[in-house]
Amino acid sequence: MQLAIHGKNIEITEAIRDYVSRKLDKVFQHFDQLTVGVDIYLSVARNPRIADCHSAEVTVHANGAIIRAEERTENLYASIDLVADKLHRQLRKYKERLQKRPRPKTAMAVVNQVPMAPPQANGTPTLPREIVRTKYFAMPPMTTEEALDQLALVDHDFFVFRNIQTGEINVLYERNHGGYGVIVPR
Repeated sequence: MQLAIHGKNIEITEAIRDYVSRKLDKVFQHFDQLTVGVDIYLSVARNPRIADCHSAEVTVHANGAIIRAEERTENLYASIDLVADKLHRQLRKYKERLQKRPRPKTAMAVVNQVPMAPPQANGTPTLPREIVRTKYFAMPPMTTEEALDQLALVDHDFFVFRNIQTGEINVLYERNHGGYGVIVPR
């Protein structure tokens, strides 16, 4: 398994690298056959107004699926501990789902999207005028239930997938007032 540790506004020292490795080795000892690669992003916000300034984000590539966990606290080591615990729970759920339905799942989510600015005072939103990033990802056909499972794994508000019944691109999203919605083209 490949472990890639990246830092933003922080130097990744050997002590940090060892601590992250030890914590994640404990997490992956039961799930090493599932994981292909792991990306770890550690960051520190330099703004004194931000209370939870230390962030740890882990993205796991597991047999075509992506499992993501993120935690923010006042201490970097606490963030690493919390994200390791959260990731362990998500990997356990993923493994249980695989054992219940032993069919291959391959999907990737759209991540790291640039957030849109809030609407103007007149109520009309303005969209960015330039394309900042282009993402390519595999989109094998899947059912809505499988897409719902993938949405839970990536820890995002939405998931883009190809519907196995219609062959069209659909968007599964988490509604603000509870439940989920699916956007289907006409």
